[in-house]
Amino acid sequence: MDRGSGILRLAGAAAAAGVLTAALALPAVGGAGAMFVNTAEELNLKAMTLKEPPLAEKTTILDAKGDAIGQFYEEYRESVELDEISEVMKTAIIAIEDYRFYEHGAIDIEGTLRALAKNLTSGGIAQGGSSITQQYVKQVLLNSAVTDEEKAKALEASYARKLNELRYAMGVEEKYTKDQILEKYLNIAYFGASANGVEAAAKRFFGVSAKDLDLAQAATLAGAVQDPNRTDPNLGRQHRQRLLERRNIVLNRMHELGKITDAELEEAKAKKLGYKGTPLPGGCGASRYPYYCMYVRAEILSNPTFGKTKKERTQLLNRGGLTIKTTLDPKMQKAAERAIKKWVHPSDHPVAAEALVEPGTGEIKAMAASRTYGRSKKRNEMSYNVVADAAHGGGVGFQAGSTFKTFTLLTGLKEGMKVNDGFSVGAGYRAPGYSTFKNCKGENIADPSHTVTNDEGSGGFKTLQTGTWGSVNTFFMKLQEEVGLCDTIKTAKSLGIKRSDGLPLQEFSTFTLGINEMDPVTVANAYAAIGARGKYCEPMVVTEIVDRYGKAKKYEPKCKQVMDPEVADAAAHILEGVFTKGTMRGVGGIGRPAAGKTGTTDAQATAWFAGFTPDLAGAVSIGDPRGSQKYKLNNVTIGGRYYGSVFGASIPGPIWRDTMLAALKGTKATKFHPLDSSRFGGCGSSCAPVQRDPRDSGDRGEPRELRDIDSDDGIRADLGLD
Repeated sequence: MDRGSGILRLAGAAAAAGVLTAALALPAVGGAGAMFVNTAEELNLKAMTLKEPPLAEKTTILDAKGDAIGQFYEEYRESVELDEISEVMKTAIIAIEDYRFYEHGAIDIEGTLRALAKNLTSGGIAQGGSSITQQYVKQVLLNSAVTDEEKAKALEASYARKLNELRYAMGVEEKYTKDQILEKYLNIAYFGASANGVEAAAKRFFGVSAKDLDLAQAATLAGAVQDPNRTDPNLGRQHRQRLLERRNIVLNRMHELGKITDAELEEAKAKKLGYKGTPLPGGCGASRYPYYCMYVRAEILSNPTFGKTKKERTQLLNRGGLTIKTTLDPKMQKAAERAIKKWVHPSDHPVAAEALVEPGTGEIKAMAASRTYGRSKKRNEMSYNVVADAAHGGGVGFQAGSTFKTFTLLTGLKEGMKVNDGFSVGAGYRAPGYSTFKNCKGENIADPSHTVTNDEGSGGFKTLQTGTWGSVNTFFMKLQEEVGLCDTIKTAKSLGIKRSDGLPLQEFSTFTLGINEMDPVTVANAYAAIGARGKYCEPMVVTEIVDRYGKAKKYEPKCKQVMDPEVADAAAHILEGVFTKGTMRGVGGIGRPAAGKTGTTDAQATAWFAGFTPDLAGAVSIGDPRGSQKYKLNNVTIGGRYYGSVFGASIPGPIWRDTMLAALKGTKATKFHPLDSSRFGGCGSSCAPVQRDPRDSGDRGEPRELRDIDSDDGIRADLGLD
């Protein structure tokens, strides 16, 4: 068939189809070049500017030292420059997709005519005939589509779409060099197996970088772009077989074009497919520090600092190609992980969790738990962030017990009490009347019929110091009565205290006994504010974000002074005694100034320790996530050790101690500011000789803490359930 008759037949087919008739009739008079010019004129094929939104790029999270600890992506892609791609890869993709790429303009006339003829005679879009530039345009339009309707339009089999692609391709060719277009195409193309771009594909398919691809590997990837879903090697044997066939087609084409020798062809075709299926690490499940990673992700998605809407923040995180530097200190993280592992096993039903926070900045330095993150019940994994609140991927938390007594202590000091001021209390406390305790709405919520008790009695005169060291329930109920429930709640809130589940704090008379469910991050950060002399800082994990273009934005701590520094100093002075004269004396200190408070809930449902130095604060919790009230910490084996009952000083205290010893090793010890004796020393109007409980002296073996919370019946009464 001669050229003229072929074009006339093409024109006839076009006429029958009712499209492009005038444009295609003209070539019978002139050559191929004239045909294209006339066609372009008839169809108004003028260059159009293509909007090229940034490609979806993976976001990488770094620790404070700059090492990667996690990544997020909507599409896994790592854009690379053309010189970072092997020459054989470039040769392979051009050979199979557009062998005249460097010779023709925006449109390969020869290929387009061949495709038009095939499509017109088949009655549809049977052959693309697209140049690499046109394919790039198509990928940009598809990647830019947001709705399903837009995506369908970008892929529809119509001449209108094809003509628009041609117009955009002309604009792209005017804007970029051929090398630039090839680079863009190789970075945007989808290769299958969730790999977008040649770098991700090289890693996913073969575990190498794009610059290290050999002939067989390059031919495989070049063959995959035609129909990546049909040849996706991750989908099974048939798909891999089709991919192998496509690879050999590419190799044959490269040989046909003289790009490889006979020997190279045979050697490459003799190789197996070699697909490795290298995991593309993404999400927090693949992170070395999953709980910290979850916190960072939730913080980005929920904090308006990182975008006006959640949709905007989600796109930023999953598509933005960001590098996010965080506050995580690998040394401190390792210290927390080792300490927890020493005391609690991953296979144990109870789970221990710990957070470390820097006083004065709110920087979260570590987040660790005894169980690995995941959804395998067989491996006893945790499916949520047990270290954080619900807003950061956590759950309902655990009741914080006597760690809340510190907020009542602070309130007493704020209201003018001295360290040796106190009250005579009995073994039980009962509110004098219904108006004894008022919540912050001014409502009477006391229950005179309910008695709060201590463990095995322990009444007598107690001061702010001795009452705190012994964690005496009746003393703190009386202290809360004196200073006011609402004032105590306000003190706690000023230090960032809020329920882990996001619900309002329960404002009942036993607030000081820690009836509210908490998470280690929130408690650690509250105690960090005391260590920072009353300066509260919002919990912080992100210090810098660098966008895909290298533009960096730094984030500073958000802090405010929430109490008189001397009040915080006085509280630290008292809480130091917990290690030497109180519930932690059997555990011991850490060889530097430290302060803290144990916490154990009723009948050992959960146990806590929260403590701080001027340099670092931490909180440790332990409880059974199956239900702490049902599965209490009595007669249990944890970490290979049997416990008749678990108290704050039994497991959480030692975990905190071991963590701090390692985390602060090599850090110069900082002293607390001394107590202002003129303001807080001595006695005020409520001073009497101290009556120490004889059981408070001497070593009683395994450290125990006095019972911190009233009975279940009492809690139910306080909550209005009985």
